[in-house]
Amino acid sequence: MPEGPELHLASLYVNKMCKGVVFTGPVRKSEVSKNPDVPFTCETYRITAASRGKEVKLTLTPIKGENPNERVKAGQADQPMDIVIRFGMSGYFRLTTEEELPKHAHLRFYSKETPCRVLSFVDARRFGSWEPNGTWNPERGPCIMFEYKSFRENVMSHLSDSAFNRPICEALLNQKYFNGIGNYLRAEILFRLSIPPFVSARTVLEGLESEDLCESGKLVKNEIADTKTSDRAKKKEVKGETGDLLRLCHTVPLEVVNLGGKGYDPEKADYSGFEAWLQCYYVDGMKSIRDHNGRTMWFKGDPGPMAPKDSKSPRAKKRAKKEDDHDYTDKKKLARSRSESTMKKKVNKQETVTKTSKKEKDAGWKDGSYKKVNTSQHERRSTARRRKSSSAEPAAGENETSFLFQLRGIFETTEI
Repeated sequence: MPEGPELHLASLYVNKMCKGVVFTGPVRKSEVSKNPDVPFTCETYRITAASRGKEVKLTLTPIKGENPNERVKAGQADQPMDIVIRFGMSGYFRLTTEEELPKHAHLRFYSKETPCRVLSFVDARRFGSWEPNGTWNPERGPCIMFEYKSFRENVMSHLSDSAFNRPICEALLNQKYFNGIGNYLRAEILFRLSIPPFVSARTVLEGLESEDLCESGKLVKNEIADTKTSDRAKKKEVKGETGDLLRLCHTVPLEVVNLGGKGYDPEKADYSGFEAWLQCYYVDGMKSIRDHNGRTMWFKGDPGPMAPKDSKSPRAKKRAKKEDDHDYTDKKKLARSRSESTMKKKVNKQETVTKTSKKEKDAGWKDGSYKKVNTSQHERRSTARRRKSSSAEPAAGENETSFLFQLRGIFETTEI
């Protein structure tokens, strides 16, 4: 699932690929998408992007002519529009030619050039969403990467919230406080600090300071002062053992951003750099169990006292390929229509054969030929039964042996 770094890299990708590109016409949506239509049509406009946590905002800006008093045509946009996009489980952007339109391209922006190029929001699983004339979701907290000071203050001023009664690994997925943190980031952050995932979030966070020692974006070494009282010593001990978790919530995602195209590269799909960067998530030798929300948590060592009871490591499931691949390009539509017509021909052919055999059967009943064949078959079966009944009785134990072989065959063909 795309997390804060991936969405920021997606915004950088849009700004890089769409720089100098003029778009035109309406914004088009795929036929199967349940997201709203985007009511924006313009003869010429540009696209820019920005990110905040797990959201990306596209801004469509009309290009005004040289004459400022020139009237805009009816139905054409004359003001910018913001589209806030949430990526869901598998969303990303891609700029291609119209002929190379990718599968699952559910939102499309067409360029004013020949050959035409298309900026697409691609979402195979269709969990992503977009909001025309949208704004940043007020239920989400400040961005962990680019609003660090506000993010830190927001967490430290709400430690009494019930959200922090939960294990730290589950609290980290709460976007109200950790906007941009997802499954792989929480695993990497907790692993680096040697924090068991299922300990109280409040216990981990209450020993931290409200303000971090930062200056001009450069992190200062975390110095822990000596303490006098035993209660305060315990809090500082937690801090000394775990380090500053909020700081790593800021710096670890930035490491992914600094990987650049190796972390987000829809053109080449090269994730080797990102895989080499991972230290815990899906790494051999690490443990994994499902948290209370059913999300897989990767960790090392003891999970902690708040781990779900009887929780087991999830097994990888093989997914059968579905017949409908949800490809909405014109080529696939044509291929699908051809396959459907071929199937219809086969069905019609089978129906014709069935009807013919039925007619032959009816004709046989009328002239008596079918009755004769049926009688001869009945006589042969009766003779076979008489021969079987006149044969000798099986030897003692033969029935038992046969029964055991039948049982063996049942067990061999039954999955236990």
